[in-house]
Amino acid sequence: MTSHAARPWVLHVDLDQFIAAVEVLRRPELAGRPVVVGGRGDPTERGVVATASYEAREHGVGSGTPLRVAARRLPPDAVFLPVDKPAYDAASAEVMTVLRSFDLPVEVLGWDEAFLGAVTDDPGTLAREVQARVLERTRLHCSVGVGDNKLQAKIATSFGKPRGVGWLTSDAWEAVMGERPTTALWGIGTKTARRLADLGIDTVAQLGAADTQRLADALGPTTGPWLRRTGRGVASSTVDPTPWVPRAHGRETTFQVDLTDWSAVSREARGLAATVAEDLRREGRPAVRVGVKVRYVPFETRQRSLTLPTPTAEADDIAAAAEVLLERFDHARAVRLLGVRAEMGPPDPDPPTEPSEESPRQSQ
Repeated sequence: MTSHAARPWVLHVDLDQFIAAVEVLRRPELAGRPVVVGGRGDPTERGVVATASYEAREHGVGSGTPLRVAARRLPPDAVFLPVDKPAYDAASAEVMTVLRSFDLPVEVLGWDEAFLGAVTDDPGTLAREVQARVLERTRLHCSVGVGDNKLQAKIATSFGKPRGVGWLTSDAWEAVMGERPTTALWGIGTKTARRLADLGIDTVAQLGAADTQRLADALGPTTGPWLRRTGRGVASSTVDPTPWVPRAHGRETTFQVDLTDWSAVSREARGLAATVAEDLRREGRPAVRVGVKVRYVPFETRQRSLTLPTPTAEADDIAAAAEVLLERFDHARAVRLLGVRAEMGPPDPDPPTEPSEESPRQSQ
């Protein structure tokens, strides 16, 4: 599949083992070894894997695997490294700059993936040009999915990994996707899949043929019809190049020793709130809503949130809201993880053209 009449296509670019690849670039001696990035890089501590190299994945270690479990599964030469967010931010920005050099719409999905929109008669050649240019300028490998819309392109990437080009189009949708489980679809996780299974819907083809009203009744008037369209491979083909703007800032910590004293939980919440407030200050946007996440022992997670009376970026205000929320949790249970999150209002439509004296841009 190499040549087509010129028409719109969507390409999904996904960097291969991104975080691990960035670490190997910084430490070439790690190439070929099982590399795990997560937490503070100490596999004796609580924490989970953020990413694992392909060599580590061969041993059953992947994103979300507890670090202690990963250490048991991996051979002695495995390397554990701490998360280094600034390094990944910088590498991601470099890749996105390369993608924009094609003078095509680029929609950033996260650190390591983006959509490109193109009108071309040969999307396969374009995909390989993208791979070559990203590798030449960043030394990072990527996989590319090609499809008629974003859903198809996103799924197609998995067919090309690693370092390849995958295809999925409307003409091939039923043959390729029909008998796959609903979890093979972008946006459908295990919880939704279980709810669909309760309705007798287990495959993509069954979802695409399901009664829309029945889905709406069971899963909601918006979600139900969307799920049916997804099962039929129908999705937006418009690539939105609008710069991504974060909706919230959050910080969380996993305690190496469970907290049973809720005054200690409160102190930890205030510390997290101060860090979140600093994130808000750098963003230049106040919080309008605060949320708290508590993970009890052994692994049950609960979340609560509230709307602030007035927008604020003050640490004391964020902390006070977090403490109010903590009162809504069960203080008789031990805590292994705590998180504080602040949702922000919309960005200023008319930001100042020059940084103020207190702007963080001045100190960069």
